[in-house]
Amino acid sequence: MDTRKLAYFVQIVDSGSITKAAAALHVAQPALSQQVSALENDLKQRLLIRSKQGVKPTAAGHTLYRHAQSILRLVDQARQDVAKSGAAPSGRVSIAIAPYSMASSLTPRIISEVASRYPDIVLHVTEIYGGVLSEAIKNGRLDMALIYEPGPIRGVQFTTMIVEDLHFVVNAGRAGVQQADGGITLEEVARHGLFLPEQIHTLRQTVEAGFASKGLKLRLVGEVESVPSLARLLRADLGATIMPKSAADALFHEEDFQVLRIVDPALQCKIALCTPDHDPLSEAASAVLLVVKEMLQEMLSSKYSR
Repeated sequence: MDTRKLAYFVQIVDSGSITKAAAALHVAQPALSQQVSALENDLKQRLLIRSKQGVKPTAAGHTLYRHAQSILRLVDQARQDVAKSGAAPSGRVSIAIAPYSMASSLTPRIISEVASRYPDIVLHVTEIYGGVLSEAIKNGRLDMALIYEPGPIRGVQFTTMIVEDLHFVVNAGRAGVQQADGGITLEEVARHGLFLPEQIHTLRQTVEAGFASKGLKLRLVGEVESVPSLARLLRADLGATIMPKSAADALFHEEDFQVLRIVDPALQCKIALCTPDHDPLSEAASAVLLVVKEMLQEMLSSKYSR
């Protein structure tokens, strides 16, 4: 089976007639019929039903037609990509980065590095949460994401990049915060009102699971998705929050806040690189993906070399 035979077959089905297909392809009708016969012999299936009105595909023919269209599109895309391979990658690439994580501090560096290496790539950066991520990736609205790993989701794949301990973040002036060995127990955390993302956020789900494991009640003051708003609320000492220490260090000034590791039990979250598991990334998206991985490796090397 070769792509020429597939292209001939698709044209015959689209035309509904071998005669019309031969004219459109500028191929002699007997030669076209021979190509169909060769396909049928190769697949050991009858592919077309011939009549005075023309031709129609059999059930096997419908199946081949569907696959042939996909194969021919991929071949055409491959030709275009090879033709453009001598030029620098270009186009729009969309990436989501979890706002309450170490990865969020990478956004300026990723944008700067992509602009320096690939000036013809337009990078679209957004903040998005796990619950809507799978559809955004599968539908092509997002090329990739660095987010809290929510667990298996059909249509996307996760590569764990960072594992972080969760910390309790509260106004430095908050009285009565009982520390234990440089940290704070989950039982003590439960005494404070918390601002957290909505339930669709994997971070919220991790916190709720930790509270449930200890039989503790979560005192939710409010659901906050905006990092600037969260900072203002904590500075006003209207509540506390939970996030990785790296995110707290990047988002809040240490002198204004207490950042305490949660113990008994310790809570952890995973930051994963999420990409589609079906369609290959475009050349531009693949280039951005390499930059993101490099930035992550540099950040992790710096963190663990201290």
